[in-house]
Amino acid sequence: MALMLSAIMVLMSALGAAAQERPTSFADLAEKISPAVVNITTTTVVSTNAGPQGMVPEGSPFEDFFRDFQNQGPRESSALGSGFVISDDGYIVTNNHVIEGADEILIEFFPGGGTPMEAELVGTDPNTDIALLKVDATDLPFVEFGDSDTARVGDWVMAMGNPLGQGFSVSAGIVSARNRSLSGTYDDYIQTDAAINRGNSGGPLFNMDGDVVGVNTAILSPNGGSIGIGFSMASNVVTKVVDQLREFGETRRGWLGVQIQDVTPDMVDGIEGLDVATGALVNAVPDGPAKDAGVMAGDVILSFDGAEIENTRELVQIVAEAPVGQEVILDILRRGETVDITVTLGRRETAQASMPGNEAPMEQEAPAAEETELLGLTLSEISKSVIAEYGLAPNATGLVVLDVAPLSDADSKGLMAGDLITQVNQQDVNSIADFSAIVEEAKDGGRKSVLVFVNREGVNRFMSLSLVE
Repeated sequence: MALMLSAIMVLMSALGAAAQERPTSFADLAEKISPAVVNITTTTVVSTNAGPQGMVPEGSPFEDFFRDFQNQGPRESSALGSGFVISDDGYIVTNNHVIEGADEILIEFFPGGGTPMEAELVGTDPNTDIALLKVDATDLPFVEFGDSDTARVGDWVMAMGNPLGQGFSVSAGIVSARNRSLSGTYDDYIQTDAAINRGNSGGPLFNMDGDVVGVNTAILSPNGGSIGIGFSMASNVVTKVVDQLREFGETRRGWLGVQIQDVTPDMVDGIEGLDVATGALVNAVPDGPAKDAGVMAGDVILSFDGAEIENTRELVQIVAEAPVGQEVILDILRRGETVDITVTLGRRETAQASMPGNEAPMEQEAPAAEETELLGLTLSEISKSVIAEYGLAPNATGLVVLDVAPLSDADSKGLMAGDLITQVNQQDVNSIADFSAIVEEAKDGGRKSVLVFVNREGVNRFMSLSLVE
């Protein structure tokens, strides 16, 4: 009984301590860090139409009126946003969309901090919606970036900015979710229910230590106002971008030069040597560093320079953060065997990923193409008529999907007429016999699915097709 009572007392003590950690007020924190938060006003010169011409006869009493109307000239438009100072010599972080296209950028310090200062644009990164500005000043109050990876769901956070042009404002909430992706390649957003509205864009999201863990960037709302779903770009993404903008005035991301897709659970059985859905599956290798190093379509990238890769998003982000020109080792699964390939990274921003096609015409008609039905697909070998009907490249190889059986596994995976299947289980197929032989081999080996390599209008993708009827 005494032991149970002691355990209850310990639990109550722990709960009490946790309750005491909850802030009773954010006033001290707001007072400490608000001097580094700024209001950003941008001015853009917008051209106007010259107005109607030739509509008024010379000598008309309305001639002067229309002449004045036509000579109004350009006009100015303004926009509001937020930002924050990251160094005492005047570097300021905000969103790219806040200052994009601006002819003049003015900075006003909160709260009500004197005469606005003109800012110079140092550089931008539209991919992460980050911009770096600079004002000519010294000894400015500034804030520091924190480690966004330590932010936990449920942690208190505070947002500052200029919502809806109302001036300096503070809102508080918690971290609602982590690692959110909206639409960008390098997205890593912290979701928060701290009120974020238009005008908050570019402002900081603080943890309770006063460190910036995110840059307020977007909201999810049916009416344009805050409904408690706001997104801040994680500071660990922002700091790398800011460092490059500060040093080079632009970003310099590593580039591997592969087109990739996630390995899904239904693909595992079709990839020899793979036991779980992990890695990044290469579906095309255009001219670039990876091709020069010997990476091939069908390879599964398991690790990048010693870091294990779970999915394509992870690979894209880790490659982007690697220095241009660095030699890295890829651990690759290829047809059941693991190989190491050394690649020298290029620069993504200057990479030319165009892949010129061979447009040479076919010189003669091929023999009548064979057709068959297999795995819910009606397949045809390549022929001149099929190429013309589906708009395929004249040098296309593989098998063409003519039809897909309704409610089949192929139908549920989204295969459609006109798709070109060039490989099955990472083996080239140029005939019905090739396809059938690989399928039979897979069935004899006890496999439940095969991996088909599909080209649709020039875009490659792997899909898994079930062998179980």
